[in-house]
Amino acid sequence: MMDWTDQHCRYLHRLMSRHTLLYTEMVTAPAIIHGDRDRLLGFHADEQPVALQLGGSDPAQLAAAARVAEDYGYAEINLNCGCPSDRVQSGSFGAILMESPALVADCVAAMIAAVAVPVTVKCRIGVDDQDPQTVLPDFLAQVSAAGVDRFSVHARKAWLQGLSPKENRDVPPLDYDLGMEMKGLFPHLHVSINGGIGSLDQAEGFLASGFDGVMIGRAAYHTPADVLLDADARIYDDPTGRTAEEVVHLMLPYIADHIAAGGRLGQVTRHMLGLFQGRPGARGWRRHLSENAHADGAGPQVVLAALDHVTRLAA
Repeated sequence: MMDWTDQHCRYLHRLMSRHTLLYTEMVTAPAIIHGDRDRLLGFHADEQPVALQLGGSDPAQLAAAARVAEDYGYAEINLNCGCPSDRVQSGSFGAILMESPALVADCVAAMIAAVAVPVTVKCRIGVDDQDPQTVLPDFLAQVSAAGVDRFSVHARKAWLQGLSPKENRDVPPLDYDLGMEMKGLFPHLHVSINGGIGSLDQAEGFLASGFDGVMIGRAAYHTPADVLLDADARIYDDPTGRTAEEVVHLMLPYIADHIAAGGRLGQVTRHMLGLFQGRPGARGWRRHLSENAHADGAGPQVVLAALDHVTRLAA
């Protein structure tokens, strides 16, 4: 979710669900050590619970970055062993770490020794020509022996040679059954399933089948109302939900504060385009924001005018 789940996106999603665990976009350990930490790690207190998704392959660097993240208040540090992008491979982290479970074990052991918050791992079922039936249980065994007890398993093999990351979203096929086999082999581990999950109905089905959690990425971003507005009631037994219209109004003070601090409206509203997906007026909402959010002086009034495209048809 690089370039997607930034602070503005997470604030919006938190207004839609009080209980779901939100993840940052991936940040590399060297960037945290040497870069602008407030820009990379800063988040609004209302986003909690939020986990930092960390990239890297050097145990000492990851431990140092984890300490910084803990000081910033993150509820969890998640080591990414699943991203297949070229820039991630060139840095020897992400999905390519599936080829080095002993190194991942060293990395998480260093992180666990450095912080008190949970250290978790997101992984694939394998990469390229690896046999997932062999690779995944070995990976989970070695990394859990180092102290990790929570894994999010993306049920599609990452193909690092010959497929683009975009093509890898659909090829090769998902293997949810293998994820469930891992839950049977490692009943003491918390295993969440990820990959191609597009609805709460699917999520509830996976939870009922025995998974401990479900991670949803693209669907939660592109159709957030469908995934998040009912999540608290259906998954967490908390009926105090909101409507999409209420969420828009709750975003207005946040937007005003962002603009007052020198930000631009479009930096926030780009994450709101799918809020009314599938509803009458959704096209007008998207078009109005897309055409006006980047204009000089654009502010909350642009959002209210966009919302009018939805509320007029609803009335």
